[in-house]
Amino acid sequence: MRSPEDMYAIHQMPTFNDAAVLIHAFTGYVDAGGAVRMMIDHILETCEHHLIATYEVDEVMDFRARRPILSYSVDHFTGVDIPTIQLHEVIDAEGTKFLLLAGPEPDYQWMRFLQSVSGLSHRIGVRLAVAVSGIPWPAPHTRPLGITVHGSDPSLVQGFHSQVGDVEVPGHMGAMLEFHLAQEGFDSMGITAQVPHYLSQFQYPQSAQTLLNSLSMITGLALSADGLDAAAKKATGEIAEQLQGNDEFTTVVNALEHQYDQTHGATQIAPLVEPDQMPSGDELAAQFESFLRDLDAEDGSKEN
Repeated sequence: MRSPEDMYAIHQMPTFNDAAVLIHAFTGYVDAGGAVRMMIDHILETCEHHLIATYEVDEVMDFRARRPILSYSVDHFTGVDIPTIQLHEVIDAEGTKFLLLAGPEPDYQWMRFLQSVSGLSHRIGVRLAVAVSGIPWPAPHTRPLGITVHGSDPSLVQGFHSQVGDVEVPGHMGAMLEFHLAQEGFDSMGITAQVPHYLSQFQYPQSAQTLLNSLSMITGLALSADGLDAAAKKATGEIAEQLQGNDEFTTVVNALEHQYDQTHGATQIAPLVEPDQMPSGDELAAQFESFLRDLDAEDGSKEN
């Protein structure tokens, strides 16, 4: 294997003195509701940041599968949007510095990419690495979004209850990096937003807000999600419009509300669906596994 360090160019080294939190966020795969993409954009738009390193995208991207967008005006091309994978030093609202590794999920050279990130993390001094993602979940948009928290050590997930048992799923870079960094001796964990499955293909700002609020709660970073309030309100209004006069959609949402309330012990109302029709924890896990396999199949068809 060629040297992993050759995959990226260092622009400047971070300026913090203490070991930092590394957030790694990859778009394009496990990103239901656009949670990861909107979270990345929000952080870089609202927080002071400095570019630390840039990955050579020709090393890791399949441009025929994900073709860059060209701009055209009348009789000539005016520009092209080349995707980037970059590491930023970011300063939160209280002046705390952290690292954000963000960009599209690599297509190629995964093992070399993993080694490059762990080597760079050792070099810089990372104390905690956190992956973020979003998955479709059988939950209604009328209730708070849930999260799944996972980590390399029980202390990292203390207080969080998992609704997923033992499953096998296709690998994705966020999870692979979470696992790899744990093997390399880092405290490594992940936060997954549970996005209403019927909204997973749409831009749902509440999913990005959930990731930002969860990161703040778990890492202690001051990452405000307030800037997404207007977009979230607009999305809620558009969903309400779709519900009006759509009996089938309303029935589905009502059933999910009852399921959610039963699970969280928030209501004793008469069931809208029979208890034996409620999905079990294993069934939820199976839905999660099926979703990731479907994504894997879609990615394969794009490459052909």
